[in-house]
Amino acid sequence: MKKLWKSNKPMVATLVSGALILLGILLNYQGMETLSAAVFVLSFIIGGFHQATEGIRDTWKNKRLNVDILMVLAAIGASLIGYWLEGALLIFIFSLSGSLEEYATNKSTEAITALMKVVPTTAKRYLSSNQLEEVSIEELQIGDRVLVPKGESVPTDGILLGSRALLDESAITGESIPKEKKATDDLYASTINLQEAIQMEVTKRSKDTLFANIIRLVQTAQNTPSHTASLINRLENTYVKVVLVMVPLMIAVFYWGLDWTWNESFYRGMVLLTVASPCALVASATPATLSAISHAAKQGILFKGGIAIENFGRIDCMAFDKTGTLTEGKPRVTNFNRKPETDPSIIFAIVESLEHDSTHPIASALLAFLREQEYSSITLEDREDLTGFGLTGTYQNSQWKIGKEPFILTSPAQRNELVDEASHLQEDGKTVIYLSKDDEVVATFALLDTPKTDAKATIAFLKENNIHTIMITGDHEATAATIAKELGLNEYRANCLPEEKTHILKELQQTYQMVSMVGDGINDAPALAHSDVGIAMGGGTDIAMQTADVVLMKDELHYLAYTYELSNKLRRITLQNILFSLIVILFLIGANLFQYINLPLGVIGHEGSTILVILNGLRLLLGIKKKPLDT
Repeated sequence: MKKLWKSNKPMVATLVSGALILLGILLNYQGMETLSAAVFVLSFIIGGFHQATEGIRDTWKNKRLNVDILMVLAAIGASLIGYWLEGALLIFIFSLSGSLEEYATNKSTEAITALMKVVPTTAKRYLSSNQLEEVSIEELQIGDRVLVPKGESVPTDGILLGSRALLDESAITGESIPKEKKATDDLYASTINLQEAIQMEVTKRSKDTLFANIIRLVQTAQNTPSHTASLINRLENTYVKVVLVMVPLMIAVFYWGLDWTWNESFYRGMVLLTVASPCALVASATPATLSAISHAAKQGILFKGGIAIENFGRIDCMAFDKTGTLTEGKPRVTNFNRKPETDPSIIFAIVESLEHDSTHPIASALLAFLREQEYSSITLEDREDLTGFGLTGTYQNSQWKIGKEPFILTSPAQRNELVDEASHLQEDGKTVIYLSKDDEVVATFALLDTPKTDAKATIAFLKENNIHTIMITGDHEATAATIAKELGLNEYRANCLPEEKTHILKELQQTYQMVSMVGDGINDAPALAHSDVGIAMGGGTDIAMQTADVVLMKDELHYLAYTYELSNKLRRITLQNILFSLIVILFLIGANLFQYINLPLGVIGHEGSTILVILNGLRLLLGIKKKPLDT
């Protein structure tokens, strides 16, 4: 009970208020009217204290009126004319709706609370003598060497010093499948070491880690309302003033214009004060937005605020970077051709010997291709790496060369069927690597940065929802055309420098109302910043946190579709809440004017609608039903 009191005092106060109302009804039934009135007043004070103080504090601090003030005035007014039970019921149900709204807010911050719990407070740091000392994570300095035992959390961002590791990165990405790491790979604070103890080198202070940035980003998002919530909050002050003016005017009309008794006129004024209050309207957007942001954070989708998640569903043009966004960012061998009389195992062995210690992405792609082939390794003589051109070496008195066309084809006489076929591959946007033996081309390898597995299905989903899709890339025309055609994009722009991407976005904004840019958050930072909704993929970069409105931590394109549907569900629920709130207010005002309802029914109808609106918004904590894209 003590824990419950500390964690949710308003709800406990509401329950006590409700119990006192039942006691007051029982006492009144026994004929103890004075005592029952005292109990109702006590219920009034206990149930309304939190809401009243919050309302008065908000009014004083922001110099604006709010619905809390209206409810307190209505309850006091009902009590003044002897309607103790009605006043207590009004405060009880109003307090209940306020407690539920606070519950919604607390529920929306559970993602942050859960994240905070996995942040380690200490780390095991190596001294110069190679001994270990336990220190606070705030004491860690860049360059420190740290031990992370099996089952413990990584204390801060760094790089792996060992050969391999297996980590649970679900706190960062939401992905339940453990991530394998190799030497010098990045390690992130609060991820969990699943295998034997590892050593790491600190690269960031605890306050600057990716994890700390995530927490700050979600906290900021929860404090940044959507356009709809901001509009409703701005209207609340004016609305409350109108109600405060209209109530005494209507009491005067009831008393002098309709010849009702003073008690009846004042009573109807208190009912009007209750039912006309915009409690449900005020609660239409904020709980729903907070719930959506909280759910998205658990899925690894980070928003900078309610505006970002609201705008996502209004996007009508989505621009994409190519490399690392629509494509894997790593070239892959798609075609291998050779002269028929040449032994493929010799070709593979030569290429492996030439490229074995190169770190170039093309070399990595060739070596990945060779790992799937059968051959025996050989050793070349006079191997030479001509940086920027290619590699050469000697095997069995023959000179072998590997590289792109300008390096290999130095004479028209070298052209053969392989070279002609390579020209066609290049027209398809592929990068061709030539292998020659004594200046004769004997094999070619065509490479292409292939699309991500979910890219085509994601583009199809966007087009089905009337979102114009465009790829803006720095790659040459042929490559861009190939990728655009394969994915079914509406259009593409090639050979674009980073600053040109910004100009293209501005052009698109002249045609479309809401233009988003999807990129990796590094070279696309200017475009992300200038778009209406900047979306960074794989937000492991600080620049992504700084410039993007949305960060997809899992680096998977199908989450664009998920986020779009989540945004639209938020919009639908908010619209439902607004329309429902207005209809209930108008109905109750009309029913009061015709004397069809009393104060208890008005309270139940008005505050009941507020509770329903809040519960409807809380549905977004469950997210949406995932519809797998056809990949």
